[in-house]
Amino acid sequence: MTAQSPEPLPTIKINADAPMETIAISAAEKVVIVDDFLVDPHALIDHACAHAGQFFMPEAGYPGLNLILDDTVLRDYHRYLLRRMGSQFGFLRGGAHIATGLSMVTLPPERLGNFQRLCHTDPRDTMGRRKFAAMVYLFDDEQLGGTAFYRWKKPDVIEHALAMEMRDPVATTALLAEHCRDFREPPRYITESNELAEQLAVIPPRFNRLICYSGEVPHTGHITAPEKLSTDFRRGRLTLNCFASVVPG
Repeated sequence: MTAQSPEPLPTIKINADAPMETIAISAAEKVVIVDDFLVDPHALIDHACAHAGQFFMPEAGYPGLNLILDDTVLRDYHRYLLRRMGSQFGFLRGGAHIATGLSMVTLPPERLGNFQRLCHTDPRDTMGRRKFAAMVYLFDDEQLGGTAFYRWKKPDVIEHALAMEMRDPVATTALLAEHCRDFREPPRYITESNELAEQLAVIPPRFNRLICYSGEVPHTGHITAPEKLSTDFRRGRLTLNCFASVVPG
């Protein structure tokens, strides 16, 4: 008898009556929060468990596991984001390029690279477009952490360090250590302001909560209890992540 393949992910349905809240994180930027967002969030957790072997760890960037999802089951989700968030953030529904997947932070602090120890922005694909991001928290334990937003204090240092990173990460660490005490100490996730970045706001997690924001605002997971990170998809910091390259309205 041959083993059966895991069931495909069913179409993701949106709760049309979910309440929406807007929180200002600076004079120019905001985060939109929608609680009780998905009709069946547990279907995504089940899908992650059934396809555990298909998750991959990127060489750099995200400090954990990723799985790209089939766009055909995400049409309602993408339609919602382009319609409702387009009006909130001022971008056009047409011409958007969207990528969506499941992600789970798993790296312990001692394995973090230079830019996994800082906040980050989502780079633009081309000039004239903007980057927009959305995330649904798929975990119950709020101690696993929400999402923090920042502003760069020394953007010139960050740009210099980014240019060096691929060529010489050791030299990059030394450069960052000149300007930031955190890089003169053992690696850890950034959870507060430092000499390079000022924390503007922290959005706490809640199971089945959607948050939407500009990917051009420096941000990162607010990981204050890294000892609770897990590779168990039913206990770890699993999220549904969406990245959209959009045309400003």
